[in-house]
Amino acid sequence: MERRTFLAGAAGATAAVGLAAPALAQERTTWRMVTTWPRGFPGLGVGAQRLADRITAMSGGRLTIEVFAGGEMVPPLQAFDAVIEGSAEMSHGAAYYWQNKSQATNFFTGVPFGMTSRELAAWLRYMGGQELWDEVYDQFGMKGFINGDTGVQAGGWFANELQGLEDIQGINFRTPGLGGQVWSRLGANVVNMPAGELFAALQSGALDAVEFVGPYNDLALGFHQVRSHYYTSSFIEPGAATELAVDRAKLEALPDDLQQIVEIACQAEYDQVASDFYANDPPALRRLVDEHGVTVHSTFPDDILEAGAAAARDIFEELRASNDELTRRVTEHFLESLSQVRTRTEQTDAPFVAARERFFDLS
Repeated sequence: MERRTFLAGAAGATAAVGLAAPALAQERTTWRMVTTWPRGFPGLGVGAQRLADRITAMSGGRLTIEVFAGGEMVPPLQAFDAVIEGSAEMSHGAAYYWQNKSQATNFFTGVPFGMTSRELAAWLRYMGGQELWDEVYDQFGMKGFINGDTGVQAGGWFANELQGLEDIQGINFRTPGLGGQVWSRLGANVVNMPAGELFAALQSGALDAVEFVGPYNDLALGFHQVRSHYYTSSFIEPGAATELAVDRAKLEALPDDLQQIVEIACQAEYDQVASDFYANDPPALRRLVDEHGVTVHSTFPDDILEAGAAAARDIFEELRASNDELTRRVTEHFLESLSQVRTRTEQTDAPFVAARERFFDLS
């Protein structure tokens, strides 16, 4: 190192230390991550903390991430705005929570009858989806990364078994995104609430039904204490992704290696969260049934599914005709890409799953 040339004497050494200390200090940055989840929340809150720890460790502390759970710095559903306004550098949530800013945000979380998690990752990483997401978030000075994969989510918790469309007319139902818009068109009164408020709303009667993620989260949230009918396969969230939204200017001001660390840590966490849910959903569901007497329904009645698909198609056509040019392009690109990637799932994956279920019984 050239610095050694300054270490000939004590005075030179002192001078070198005096010069090096400010430089080292400048290389270390602390960022705040605000989340939409309760602290320690299975899968999602834990994933946010693990992502922060990954970035901190991978950077050797040069980029240290401090995590603030939902409500600790700002209300959960104001996390994205906190980054826009500059009170935090990162938010951890779900892109469809911000649909009031742009309908295009919905396509980067989960879409009714849309992409599974593998299909969504393929679209974003290899088919131009990330570039479109960048355009959408450029409007807000943000950059988005998928960083958590819940897989196909559960359909929700209801007081009684659903016989058909007539049973959802007028119910107050927590469900977000384009999926919430579908349920609204089927007759439900749809609201969005953060995880920490849902149990109390169900218990008080402010909500009649709720969907969040799946057994792992739903057991922790205690929904089984106030609702007993559980639909385990959603048609509105086939592969929901969580996001890390970052202040774009601050991200681009980082050295290239730190920018890469943020991106690669998000990719690693996307797969880690998926493994967490796949490992922990089945035992959580067994507990819901065996210990709490929950009645499980694997899917919704056909008339709800058929009406939901029709409503989804109508919504897509409306978005294709949106006054917002970017929303039109995102919608069109997503649907064209879905037509391509679904062939892999339906022609290869689905026949295998059907064959395993039919012929390979381990009981």
